[in-house]
Amino acid sequence: MLTSLRRNLLLRFFHLLYHQLAWAYDAVSAAVSLGRWQDWGAAALPFVNGASVLELGHGPGHLLARLADEGRPAIGLDLSPQMGRLAARRVGGRGFPARLVRGRGQALPFAAAAFDAVIAAFPAPYILEPATLAAIRRVLRPGGRLVIVPQAGLMGGGVLVRAIERLYAITGQRDTGQNGADKTRDYWTERLAAADFDVEVWDVEDGHSAVTVLVATRPTHP
Repeated sequence: MLTSLRRNLLLRFFHLLYHQLAWAYDAVSAAVSLGRWQDWGAAALPFVNGASVLELGHGPGHLLARLADEGRPAIGLDLSPQMGRLAARRVGGRGFPARLVRGRGQALPFAAAAFDAVIAAFPAPYILEPATLAAIRRVLRPGGRLVIVPQAGLMGGGVLVRAIERLYAITGQRDTGQNGADKTRDYWTERLAAADFDVEVWDVEDGHSAVTVLVATRPTHP
């Protein structure tokens, strides 16, 4: 009962943060990452191949802005109109027109084999739904990559770091059981492999943070 109530309250909070309270998203994200949230998401970029890129759940547009800075403006898809407005202003400030689409990952409104890469940083559970993975595979070219940052964490044992990790556990963003990290990794890789992706897992560390990056490649066979 309490677990179900807590889950529903957390889902409601995250929904508000991504919609009506989108203006506070960056501040909350910075607080729970000690200012590293944007860099955690950007850990996906070195694994992104090609020039035609789609970001799912673009949020306030930080990854889209970084891609624009690299000279390869991407298309972003998100269901939140509030996030769409934030991203449009951020990308537009780079001198590029914001190419944003409001929609769902389960029904991508793009042609088959339209993209070299699809990226998603800290996506909601929809990303592993069979309909979403089938849609992503359809819009990727053979050999194209789905690059996901599913989780990240602060390194070190300070009081503040422990408090933040405890917060992640309370909100269900950490598997705190025995071999929790391995179980989480196995869950992601199994779901991606079941959708006919070749999966690699990378750990990116900078001395302060550890970021998990999943690279799921669409095979070249049909």
